[in-house]
Amino acid sequence: MTQAASFPSISVSYAQNGTSTKANALGMRPMQERAYEKRGEQYLIIKSPPASGKSRALMFIALDKLANQNLKQAIIVVPEKSIGASFHNEPLSTFGFWADWSVAPKWNLCDAPGSDNGGKVSSVEAFLKSDDTVLVCTHATFRFAVDRFGVEAFDDRLIAVDEFHHVSANPDNKLGTHLGAFIARDRVHIVAMTGSYFRGDAEAVLAPQDEAKFDSVTYTYYEQLNGYQFLKSLDIGYCFYNGPYTNDLLKALDPTKKTIIHIPNVNSRESTKDKIKEVEHIIDELGEWQGPDPLTGFQLVKTKSGRILRIADLVDDDPAKRDRVSTALKDAGQKNNRDHVDIIIALGMAKEGFDWIWCEHALTVGYRSSLTEIVQIIGRATRDAPGKISARFTNLIAEPDASEQAVTEAVNDTLKAIAASLLMEQVLAPRFEFKPKDPQSGPMDGFNYGEAGYDPNKCNVGFNETSGTLQIEIKGLVVPKSDEAQRICQQDLNEVIAAFVQDKTTIERGLFDAELVPEELTQLRLGKIIKDRYPDLDQEDQEAVRQHAITALNLTQKIKEASLGGTSSDGEVRLNTAFVDGVRKFALDVRDLDIDLIDRINPFGEAYAILAKTMSEESLKQVAAVIGAKRVNLTIEEARELAKRAKAFKEQRGRLPSILSTDPWEKRMAEGIAFLVRMKQEAERG
Repeated sequence: MTQAASFPSISVSYAQNGTSTKANALGMRPMQERAYEKRGEQYLIIKSPPASGKSRALMFIALDKLANQNLKQAIIVVPEKSIGASFHNEPLSTFGFWADWSVAPKWNLCDAPGSDNGGKVSSVEAFLKSDDTVLVCTHATFRFAVDRFGVEAFDDRLIAVDEFHHVSANPDNKLGTHLGAFIARDRVHIVAMTGSYFRGDAEAVLAPQDEAKFDSVTYTYYEQLNGYQFLKSLDIGYCFYNGPYTNDLLKALDPTKKTIIHIPNVNSRESTKDKIKEVEHIIDELGEWQGPDPLTGFQLVKTKSGRILRIADLVDDDPAKRDRVSTALKDAGQKNNRDHVDIIIALGMAKEGFDWIWCEHALTVGYRSSLTEIVQIIGRATRDAPGKISARFTNLIAEPDASEQAVTEAVNDTLKAIAASLLMEQVLAPRFEFKPKDPQSGPMDGFNYGEAGYDPNKCNVGFNETSGTLQIEIKGLVVPKSDEAQRICQQDLNEVIAAFVQDKTTIERGLFDAELVPEELTQLRLGKIIKDRYPDLDQEDQEAVRQHAITALNLTQKIKEASLGGTSSDGEVRLNTAFVDGVRKFALDVRDLDIDLIDRINPFGEAYAILAKTMSEESLKQVAAVIGAKRVNLTIEEARELAKRAKAFKEQRGRLPSILSTDPWEKRMAEGIAFLVRMKQEAERG
C-alpha cells in the first residue's frame, strides 16, 4: 500500500480580529451592513462565503423593499427544500432592527408536502392573490410557477434567488431564461446571493447585457476568515493514491479532528461501486464497531486508544435510518455541543444548507464536477467555533494507472482537480487593487506600506486591514476606461481566471509543455478567452482586463511560492503562512513589478512543482505522455494573434521581432509572422 503524500497547495493564516462576527446597532454583521447599504438597487448580487449571514442580509433588504420601496411581496427562491429552514421567522427587532422577519407556515413551501409541479404551484398562485408578503419555495417550484403564470404575474415583487450559482445563461437552464425575461420586462426587483459566483462549468451565470444591470456586494473569504475570533489558519491541499481509495483514506484522516468525509459518486472512477461496503471499510479501519446509538442512529466505534467515535452515516440506503441520522445532526439543541458527533460520512449531502460549526476537516474523495461544489464543501469546515484554531480541505485523487483503459479520463480529472485548487487560492486571497506605477503615484489613505513606508522610487505594496485589500503598483499596467471594464477588474477577475484555468488546452500546456513560452498562455490564450467573453469591450479595455486577470493569478502563484517558503534540502515544504508577508517578499525580490515580467510567468509553474511532489514519478511521466501525444502545431488563429502582438512590438521597438532572437517570446512572434507568410504563399500558388 503506497503512502498518500499530502501537504497544502496553499496555507493561509488570519488575524483573528473578530470584526466579521460583531453586529452594529441594527443587529447587522459587516457583510450584512454592506449589503443593506445597497438596498435601494433594483438588481443586486451578493457574493459572500458560507456562514457570512447571507440569509439574514436578505431579510433586512426584503423588509425595507416591502416597507419603503413600494413592492407588494417578496419571493425567496432556494435550490433545495432543506435550505428553506434558513428563512424561518427571525425576531430581528430583538437585535436592534425596526421590524421582524415573519413567514406564515403555509407560505414556506419548502416545509410543505407534495411535488414541485403540483399543489405547490397552486400555492404560489394563491400567494400572489393574497395580502401576505413573503413566500419561500424551491428553484423548481418557482420555474414551474413562471411557466404556468408568465413573468407578468410577478410584477412589482422582489425575486430573491439563493445559491445563485445554480443559475446559468445557457438557454437550457430554465431559471436563467426566466431571470432574463424578468430583467427584459423590468418590473421586478432581483436580489441574487451566492457563496461562489462563478460556476464550476465555466458558463456565464448571466448574459453580459443582463449582468451589467446588477450592482454587486462582495465580501471576500479573506475578510470573513480574517474577522473570526477563533479560527486562525486554513490549509487547502490534494493528495494522490493508487488502488482502492479505502486503503489510503485513513492516511489522510486524523480521527481526532471533526471531519466530514465525502465519498465518491457511485458512477465515478474512484468509486468501488459498492458505497455500503466503502462505509463499512472506513468504520472497520477506524476501530471496533460498538453498534448504533439508539437515540441518534450514529455508529459508535471504539478506537485503539479506547476513545468512542460517534459517526453519522448519511450514505445508508434505508430512508428511515438515514432520516433519523439527518434529524439528529440538525438538532438545534446540539448545535453548540462539540461532542455530539465526530465524523460525518456523506455522498451527496452535507454540502449546502448544512451547518456543523465544529467541522475541522473536509475530506473529499475524487474530483467534484464543479468548483462551486468544492467551495460549498470547504465552507462546511470554515465556520468559527470556540477552540477551533485550524481547518483543512483535502481532495484525495486517484493517480492515473497505465493499465486502465480510461487513462485519459483519469488525466482529465487530475487537471480539473488542479484547476479547482488554483481557483480556491484566488478565492482565499485578499482583494487585489492594481495601480499603474507612474511619476504621479503616491500613498493612499488607509494602506500600510510596510516598515519602510511608501517609496516613490519603486513599486509599492499597501495593505488595508479593514477592507482586506492589497494595493499593488505595476509598471506598464493598462487602466480600464469603460464602466464595464472597471466593473470586471474590480469584481469579476475570479470569473475570468475560472474560465482560463479550466480551459483544457491552457492547463495541459501550462503543466506539461517543456517548450512553452509563457506569453502564449498569458497573452494569446487568455486574450482570446477575454475577447470571446467580452466582445463588446474595445481592444484596449480587453487588454486591461487581461492584464488585471493574469496579474491576480500570477501574483497569487508567486505569493504562494514565497509563503510556502520553497523546499528544504530534504524535500520538505517549509511553511510560512502569512499571505501579505508573501506579497512583500515577492515584491522585494523583483524590486520593480512590470506587466512584461508578470506575462513571463507560467501560471501553472507552482502547481506543477506541487504535483511533482505528490504524484509518483511513473504517473507523472504517464500524464505528460498522454498530453504530449495530443500537442498540435501553431493554428492560423494563434498566428494572427501573434502577428497582432508583433505589430505592437514594432511600434515599441521600431523593428519587427526576429526569428533569431534569444528571447523566446520575440522568436515566437516572429514564427507567427512567418507562418502567415507561408500560408499566403501557399494560397497564391494554389
